Amino acid sequence: MKIDVLSLFPDMFAPMRQSIIGKAVDRGDLDFSVTDFRDYTTNKHNNVDDYPFGGGAGMLLTPQPIFDALEAVKKASPDQSAGHVILLDPAGKKFDHHDAKRLAGYDHLTFIAGHYEGYDERIKTLVDEELSLGDYVLTGGELASMVMIDATVRFIPNVLGNAESAEGDSFADGLLEYPQYTRPADFRGLTVPEVLTSGNHGKIKEWRLKEALKKTYLRRPDLLENRQFTNEERDLLDDIKSELAEDQS
Repeated sequence: MKIDVLSLFPDMFAPMRQSIIGKAVDRGDLDFSVTDFRDYTTNKHNNVDDYPFGGGAGMLLTPQPIFDALEAVKKASPDQSAGHVILLDPAGKKFDHHDAKRLAGYDHLTFIAGHYEGYDERIKTLVDEELSLGDYVLTGGELASMVMIDATVRFIPNVLGNAESAEGDSFADGLLEYPQYTRPADFRGLTVPEVLTSGNHGKIKEWRLKEALKKTYLRRPDLLENRQFTNEERDLLDDIKSELAEDQS
């Protein structure tokens, strides 16, 4: 996969050269580049922003530098394309696990990370979709794009050492992840649930499902509202509710 980012602050992306993503770049599984779109401004003062027509607070990014920077990205690509172009915008669709998995299916992604008060609306004619990290406003799109890229890259083949890791994470099947433990089995009196050391894989699978349901029910019940439960899941959830009611009585 190839990922391009248009940003005014390319140095902010240094962490993307570290850890799992850095190793993916070194292996050639990921081609990652950041373009400073200030380099493409034709303004004699090297400005990339201006006051909005009609007045108002803050400054808007002007279209020219971003249009020209995106053209440069296209020219540098073998297929003369910027791929799937994403604009980071608080008004965009809220990014989630399913978006990360979907975006991993593209061969080329380009993120436009804005700054200041917002964008000249004409910039949006360049993009395929607008995404937001959440219901809050950041000073720029750099951090949001890094989060989205990190979540997406995990689904690229060979990026994770174990291909099952991404599929087993929280939200992968609509549930939060069950608790996990490693050695020692007894650490300062804190013990691992016996079922996990029993060797009974059927019981372990059932325990994990029940614990995932319980955590989701307690912490993110909204995730269960439209879930199509299996018979096993419904029975386990009934058990969970009964157990919680007993604990509260």
